[in-house]
Amino acid sequence: MKTMISWNVNGLRAAMKKGFADFFNEQQADIFAIQETKMQEAQKEFHFPGYVEYWNSADKLGYSGTLIYVKEPPIAITYGLEDGRYNDEGRIITLEYEPFYFVNVYVPNSQEGLARLGYRLTFEDDFRQYLNSLNQKKPVILCGDLNVAHQPIDLKNPKANEQNAGYSYEERSKFSELLASGFVDTYRTLYPEKIEYSWWSYRFNARKNNAGWRIDYFVVSERIMKSVKDSQILGSILGSDHCPVRLEIDL
Repeated sequence: MKTMISWNVNGLRAAMKKGFADFFNEQQADIFAIQETKMQEAQKEFHFPGYVEYWNSADKLGYSGTLIYVKEPPIAITYGLEDGRYNDEGRIITLEYEPFYFVNVYVPNSQEGLARLGYRLTFEDDFRQYLNSLNQKKPVILCGDLNVAHQPIDLKNPKANEQNAGYSYEERSKFSELLASGFVDTYRTLYPEKIEYSWWSYRFNARKNNAGWRIDYFVVSERIMKSVKDSQILGSILGSDHCPVRLEIDL
């Protein structure tokens, strides 16, 4: 049984001051994926013994960035897509293991007024094509902040948020396309009617009122969904505007 965790920490140095290390050590995950590190590896003043770490930091300081901690080193590592695209923003890390690929992603936010929707949709198409090419070789476990609430059940106020970033028709359709190409949203498959969120705005007491969105996911190749034992949203864990999500899988 493997335990995998994904967490958008919204700044790893800030999260370290809010109990991140305690949570990390307590979980003892086999793979721990992080999004929005907002730092370079050279800036770190912390170390987690027993783990190997793989960083993909954005060129722009204090922005974006992904990171994976693993107990067992992979066969191969890819940063960005196979041609290195999207590495300038440090958005993707892929680890190859014998039985599967593990992909950590921080999907671009479409921003207010959908100002960056064009970039986002191009990213979605390129990334889906990449995942499909991996899936033809061996099963894929994808995790990260996908920056989309897929269905009305996945956010507190769907009507009020139609065509807002993260709940536009275009973004939701792209996620549907990904699922239709041979992937499964593990949490929603196991819990079709459960209402839990993974992100809350810092405004309007959103977390206190649980006015949230489910935008952090574990998505797997259809053919290994039967190996998934649980997919959880750890809503009580503080330290970021997102909470961690966890996958238990027996591969």
